Amino acid sequence: MTHQEFKTRFLPYYKKLYRIAFRYLGNEYDAEDMVQNAYLKLWEKQDFLEGLESDEAYAVTTLKHLCLDKLRGPQLREDDESVLANEIEPAPPPDRVLEQREEMKTLMHIIAGLPEQQKQVIVLRHFEEKSTEEIEQETGLTNANIRVLLSRARKTIKELFIQKI
Repeated sequence: MTHQEFKTRFLPYYKKLYRIAFRYLGNEYDAEDMVQNAYLKLWEKQDFLEGLESDEAYAVTTLKHLCLDKLRGPQLREDDESVLANEIEPAPPPDRVLEQREEMKTLMHIIAGLPEQQKQVIVLRHFEEKSTEEIEQETGLTNANIRVLLSRARKTIKELFIQKI
């Protein structure tokens, strides 16, 4: 695959990848770095990319894995800006970190159990940060349907989350 073919196939997803990385990591510098890391990883696996059904899905999955790896363990380097951030803001206590991880697992489990359309719109809206218009285009649902599905999903998530904690 040439540089140009790679750019044509994967660069259109840059904004989406950036939004996802920002959602996971919480700051623009880490998000930009992670998107660049994802593109590097994709470039390194270019032989595998030829048979893909969806370039976008593979790019998003690669990015999510990289973000989760970064969040799982502190793999800091001396030049990493997050070292400075840790000096300014103390890390939460280990028991709080564990509690947050458990809450996230519970939340993800609840979302996985939602009816398919509710799950789809929740993921598109809150994890991929898509607008209602983008969700309409991707799913074919109307704006009103999307709002109802989001409302029902949020209500279910809230009720089940409160029961489980």
